[in-house]
Amino acid sequence: MEDKTMLPNLRMRTSWPGLIDGYFNDNFLPDVFNTEKSQNMPAVNISEGNDDYRIEVAAPGLGKEDFKVSFDNGVLTVSSEKEVNNESKEENVLRKEFSYSSFCRSFRLPDTVNGDKIKATYSDGILNIVVPKKEEAKVKPVREIKIS
Repeated sequence: MEDKTMLPNLRMRTSWPGLIDGYFNDNFLPDVFNTEKSQNMPAVNISEGNDDYRIEVAAPGLGKEDFKVSFDNGVLTVSSEKEVNNESKEENVLRKEFSYSSFCRSFRLPDTVNGDKIKATYSDGILNIVVPKKEEAKVKPVREIKIS
């Protein structure tokens, strides 16, 4: 039987709406404070294995250089800022368009993770973060004890 006791300790914190979501579920007060939450905030999958936690951040259109991932005092923070400037010049026509997007997601990690060995990779629009567990927190196989 798999122990799922560590997974609830991963708490997301995303500015003000995330603070409310931390105390209530996502269906309570949906998007009252941020009507563009679903457009600006990337979707995140979190899973727990025997040896680690895996966090997947869906962020198509961004490159690995657009991300900042940090771990401080038990909190893993993933953020991104991207500014795009497009300028088109034609005869007697000048058009300049720009856009700016950013997000910041934070996750409170349990004390059982090994923060020094967190790794992140980016491929095909997905930022993958592997958060290893400390040796003492890993699920051990069942050991049969001989009765003497």
